[in-house]
Amino acid sequence: MDSLRRSSLALLFFLLFSFCVSSSAAKFNIPRLRTRPRTIQNEPILMSASESKDYKTFLYTQPLDHFNYRPDSYKTFQQRYLINFKYWDGANTSAPIFVLFGGEESIDYDRDINGFLPENAPHFKALLVYIEHRYYGKSVPFGTKEEAMKNASTLGYCNSAQAIADYAAVLLHIKQKYSAEKCPVIVIGGSYGGMLASWFRLKYPHIALGALASSSPILYFDGVVDPQVGYYTIVTKDFKETSESCYETIRKSWGEIDEVGSRPNGLSILSKKFRTCNPLNSTSELKDYLDSLYTDAAQYDEPPKYPVSRVCGAIDGAEGTDTLDKIFAAVVTYMGNTSCYDMKEFGSPTSTFDMFTWQVCTELVFPIGHGHNDTMFPLAPFDLSSFSKTCEGLFGVQPKPHWVTTYYGGQDIKLILHNFASNIIFSNGLRDPYSSGGVLKNISDSVVALNTVNGSHCLDILPAKESDPLWLIMQRKAEVEIIEGWLAKYHADLLEFEDETRARSQELE
Repeated sequence: MDSLRRSSLALLFFLLFSFCVSSSAAKFNIPRLRTRPRTIQNEPILMSASESKDYKTFLYTQPLDHFNYRPDSYKTFQQRYLINFKYWDGANTSAPIFVLFGGEESIDYDRDINGFLPENAPHFKALLVYIEHRYYGKSVPFGTKEEAMKNASTLGYCNSAQAIADYAAVLLHIKQKYSAEKCPVIVIGGSYGGMLASWFRLKYPHIALGALASSSPILYFDGVVDPQVGYYTIVTKDFKETSESCYETIRKSWGEIDEVGSRPNGLSILSKKFRTCNPLNSTSELKDYLDSLYTDAAQYDEPPKYPVSRVCGAIDGAEGTDTLDKIFAAVVTYMGNTSCYDMKEFGSPTSTFDMFTWQVCTELVFPIGHGHNDTMFPLAPFDLSSFSKTCEGLFGVQPKPHWVTTYYGGQDIKLILHNFASNIIFSNGLRDPYSSGGVLKNISDSVVALNTVNGSHCLDILPAKESDPLWLIMQRKAEVEIIEGWLAKYHADLLEFEDETRARSQELE
């Protein structure tokens, strides 16, 4: 990728991941698919040195392309995975293997913020495996991230189908290496990683016995759900249920921002009022930032802090009647009282997110927009034509908005999956805006939906806290009980199979 293309990538990445659609023109508003928020207030607590010593790092020589036989398909890269042997009862007992599928992050990040695996491993006596997604963290083809992002030809190997094929290869290698062929595998993931977990169970049922997919919007594609009444409708609902006056203040603030910005020196006034680190070039920069703040608070509205309540408490409790003063009070409360606020805080390009921009621009086309006037955001529906033009200008390729449902399914999912799918848990918190694209109803006895009315994004697989409410504790307990049932049936089937095998052997003697 030449210098001009690199500059375009940084600019267009901000448009893609600023969460915002300005009132004047339809831009991109694809909220990030991360297990945890990326704001300065919410960085994860890193694992202690004593805990991290339980994890051993391995590298697997992975082919660049699992699906072609061109010479360049046989190139390889080193894929990183971690194993924690501490709790495993060993292959002789057919103890399970719990696997965390990495998403659009370094596997170190995913390991540090996941609580489900280490908290349940002692009970299940499970081997813990964490596999890094290709192109993320240190599992980068072509030697460096710069080379991997050089152009569409190198980026083209970064997609979900290649990723789950990687996971299949690594897991078969691990089972063979540790003579664990009869150890059942349970795959787990949150957000994009959860989507991969559910798709893996559908595509590789001979490798994974079951999947826990947390906050995984696998239906947010190709018209399966109404894109205009999804994500932002739930954000609005979260705020309106928390405080009607807060909702009304936010709703009318967009027009006031534009009105102030249109005055002589209006952008300077706004820059000063909102204490921006750099002078505003347009009102859309500020509106993008605020849009990101509200959606971040809603998507990760978890106990005990409940950021939506904090934001609304600041808006409703601000002194005076000036709308923009109330909005700024929310910024200070949510982001912390700092000397200035970076309007690119939520969308600043990083090498990790640049890779995910490619995926959003090719296969993971989330048609998220402000589609109706009943949200608290300015009207700006998702525009596939505009989206496609931007992606083509950025990467030289057109998005494939129908590919996810073609390859994995999604249309008529209850009817289709009822007939062949099994052993998948789709967990969602209904305050999570991405739950609008989740599986919220049971599909069969073993493809089940576990929803919590007050839950947020990936909350069930985060580390448990003493302050966790009962409904969250019960959701996690239900997940464990379902997995116990899968494993009990597997071991009963295994015992029956081994008995039959011995009986046939004796007959042949």
